[in-house]
Amino acid sequence: MRVGLCAIDQKMVDSEKSGIMFTADPMTEDRSAIVIEAGFGLGEAIVSGMVTPDRYIVDRESFAIREKDIAKQDIMIVRAANGGDDTIDVPEEMREAQKITDDDIVALAKIGRKLDEHYAFPQDVEWAIEKGKCYIVQTRAITTLGKKKKEEEAKPAAASSSGSGEALLRGMGASPGVASGPVKIVMDASEIDRVLKGDVLVAHMTSPDYVPAMKRAAAIVTDAGGMTCHAAIVSRELGVPCIVGTKEATSKLKDGQVITVDAKRGIVYDGEVAIEGAKSASAPANDGQQATVVNVTAAPSHVVTGTKIYVNIAETEKAEEVGAKDCDGVGLLRAEFMIAGLGVHPKKLVAEHREQEFIDALANGLRTVCSAFYPRPVIYRATDFKTNEYRNLEGGAEYEPQEENPMIGYRGCFRYVKDPDVFRMELRAIKKVREEFGMKNLWLMIPFVRTLHELEVCKKLTEEEGLPRSYDFKFGIMCEVPSTVVLAEEFCGIGIDFMSIGSNDLTQLTLGVDRDSTIVAEDFDERDPSIMKSVKAVIDGCHKHGVRVGICGQAPSVYPEFAEALVEYGIDSISVNPDVIEVTRRIVASAEMKALLKKARS
Repeated sequence: MRVGLCAIDQKMVDSEKSGIMFTADPMTEDRSAIVIEAGFGLGEAIVSGMVTPDRYIVDRESFAIREKDIAKQDIMIVRAANGGDDTIDVPEEMREAQKITDDDIVALAKIGRKLDEHYAFPQDVEWAIEKGKCYIVQTRAITTLGKKKKEEEAKPAAASSSGSGEALLRGMGASPGVASGPVKIVMDASEIDRVLKGDVLVAHMTSPDYVPAMKRAAAIVTDAGGMTCHAAIVSRELGVPCIVGTKEATSKLKDGQVITVDAKRGIVYDGEVAIEGAKSASAPANDGQQATVVNVTAAPSHVVTGTKIYVNIAETEKAEEVGAKDCDGVGLLRAEFMIAGLGVHPKKLVAEHREQEFIDALANGLRTVCSAFYPRPVIYRATDFKTNEYRNLEGGAEYEPQEENPMIGYRGCFRYVKDPDVFRMELRAIKKVREEFGMKNLWLMIPFVRTLHELEVCKKLTEEEGLPRSYDFKFGIMCEVPSTVVLAEEFCGIGIDFMSIGSNDLTQLTLGVDRDSTIVAEDFDERDPSIMKSVKAVIDGCHKHGVRVGICGQAPSVYPEFAEALVEYGIDSISVNPDVIEVTRRIVASAEMKALLKKARS
């Protein structure tokens, strides 16, 4: 047999911009997200970890850009005149610029989805742009999906110690998990023998020569790199928590310093810090130092529903237990229990200049819940104390008026407008949880909104405290008052992300029935035609403006026909108490199947 030989003569792409695209998030394994990394010049700079790339996250279905992280790029690799390559400085005016346009981001994402659908599996894609034309230079399957989950399930559970520490560094979580241990700074591959079992490997960037040390490390932290650099790829393969792109890990951390690496959120803490709500496993000790690995995992899903099933929660002590249930997040986190736990009226704390005491206490409670549910959303409902409830706190009689009917009195959004001091403290606690603790899954919901003016003022207060609406901070309102039903579209026009129907208050106020009265309580029924018509009107009106609608209440779990109606109307989420999560999901799944069958038969 004669074997012919051939050589391929292929023109290389002289990339002006290049990068990597994952058609599923390789860290969180979120298959609804397409992740794109981009840099100036040839792609080698990104893959080698020489530069930290821009990172864009795109919704797989709508192609909406969920998130953009723009990284400064000082150097790039370009084609040299002799056919090799050169490393040159990026022009000053381009260094902090977004690498590719929003249109290019969306166009790439559309190509990525086609590749994913063609190969029937999430893809790791390399791309390059030359003279405005995009080239796909390589695509292959993402090899790490499912690996992390199996490793986490295989690790034995152990209790982690409690503690707190200052956030020292922030970067990009490249391989999820949490680990504590002593720092070992390695500036060159010749020093890798210094890294012992359970150490945290800290380097400017890793290379193949570092792999033996990476296998021994409890966690890895680098100065440079993105989701596709060597450290990121290898750490995901090894199942080792890793944060890349911190910029200053090797200069800020010290050899032997004990740190906690929270690679789920991209934060490095000083000392050994417990992550609430996480499952932990002990790593081997080193020189008397204990390295604790904590894996943050979402609750497994057994019954799949298109409608999100959220949970209502009030007690932070139950967060870990409830977070392990089959729910998609927290639809209603009540503030009242956390604030009542202080025992002092917030206005008294303000008068005594003890605002920080309030902020810290609330932030710690919020952090506990957000950590237990991370990365699932936690919707915090701002304080909705009525005057009779607030009067029971120390100092309450001095600050709360006497009211004949507190139910429709000085409460909710109206209170924030008339006296914003306490609301501002809540906002500062939220900001602390999101920025200092890295819990970006915390959102805000405003209760008992009566008028458009109230919401406008409240939204302005929120923005003044540094919490504008964004890709990962959602701002919404409760729909409990008939005026909110009538003006649903106008409320959407002010600028909200979601509306949550409080079926109990809405039913009470629409029917004019005091549900606590034994005389008229028999008329209290969420299935009343007036309530069903109101719910449908809110869903239809909000969806016209791209605003999502949920409901907080027990009716969907008690009345299957109510759940069926909600599904038919197009409700986006249902939030219930912890004890009925499973039954509600089954009811909703059945309702969704019935709706599909009805549509198919028609």
